[in-house]
Amino acid sequence: MPKVLKSAVPVEQVAAQRTDVAERVRAIIADIRERGDAAVAEYSAKFDSWSPESFRLSPERIQEIVARVPDQVLEDIRFVQDQVRTFARHQRDSLREFEVETLPGVHLGQKHVPVAAAGAYVPGGRYPLTASAHMTIVTAKVAGVPRVAACTPPIRGEVPEATVAAMHLAGADEIYLLGGVQAVAALAVGTETIGRVDLIAGPGNAYVAEAKRQLFGEVGIDLFAGPTEVLIVADHTADPFVVAVDLLSQAEHGPDSPAVLITTSADLAREVLGHVEALLPGMPTRDFAEPAWRDHGEIHVADTLDEAFALADTFASEHVQVLTEQPRQALEKMRDYGALFLGPGTCVSFGDKVIGTNHVLPTRGAARHTGGLWVGKYLKTVTYQEVTSSESSVRLGEVCGRAARVELFEGHARSGDVRAAGFRRGELPWNPA
Repeated sequence: MPKVLKSAVPVEQVAAQRTDVAERVRAIIADIRERGDAAVAEYSAKFDSWSPESFRLSPERIQEIVARVPDQVLEDIRFVQDQVRTFARHQRDSLREFEVETLPGVHLGQKHVPVAAAGAYVPGGRYPLTASAHMTIVTAKVAGVPRVAACTPPIRGEVPEATVAAMHLAGADEIYLLGGVQAVAALAVGTETIGRVDLIAGPGNAYVAEAKRQLFGEVGIDLFAGPTEVLIVADHTADPFVVAVDLLSQAEHGPDSPAVLITTSADLAREVLGHVEALLPGMPTRDFAEPAWRDHGEIHVADTLDEAFALADTFASEHVQVLTEQPRQALEKMRDYGALFLGPGTCVSFGDKVIGTNHVLPTRGAARHTGGLWVGKYLKTVTYQEVTSSESSVRLGEVCGRAARVELFEGHARSGDVRAAGFRRGELPWNPA
């Protein structure tokens, strides 16, 4: 059995904090449903100190903002978006449309149709997550979504220029300086000036995540997201300093971000713990990273790598970094994760910022049943059917009539009877005519 060197706070303590968030979000959504733009403006002024005449940026305003962004920043944005676009195009190319004749004259087909409108939420606040613009907007455009409405909050009353530039370069059709629950609700239900969308994607804080959860069904969402998670599987070959740095790189996302190490080396575990304690005091983001590590950091020592991989699967972590002698073993040994990062040459931060795979990934165990955001999320896989053979229509009608009556669906059976009779009404015993 694995030995626990460091454990996290009880899950009950975390669950209690979510109840208050849910109640506050529910009230905001209800108010926006009733009062539309007026409510959106009030919440923006209250939470973000932002009350412009229009939340939507005009094309001229966007050009002014982009012109102020340093050339190196724009070059880096274009580089990263190229990586995201390339990977998303390969994903799109992997999706095959087809039509097959399953019986003589029976044609069945599959098509991939993009949603008509998508909302992209790009977080701001303390961390303006410019990369989220790449992940949500570029991917939607590769999928063929004709309208992408993107929202990002102002930062302390200021325009987040690099984020706006990223949204524009990614191909957003509408850009709104609007954040929080009010942005998600406006996109989902629509207001006088913000058209509703069919699907909302993008990460956010606990309030944004809860708003998406409550609105799911009325609008599609990418996934239910919680705090960022990292889990590292390491053996004796891993560098304990690198492991510590990589754990803290994700802990800085927020005070509730889990950072977990599972290792086969007790010596490495102790060294990592020492490095974390030495590094934390000097971190500029210590106010988030320190409570995250204190309350949600864990270290487990396993006897074997197989045991380590099995334990890692029980976490179903958003990010799993594999720092072992043969990291690609994880591709065969593991099942439940949002994304794998194999070997010391890569890291979760690459996935977050630059490498091209999508960083919107499942958290809180959702990796047991879903992957992350990808081009297919913006596509509806739909089917179509056509029967051009009268003989096949008759045969299917006969089977349909019998199968439907087993289930007591007489109306369904009669639709089958009509085809079985070749549309000859006189041969239908249930027809009063």
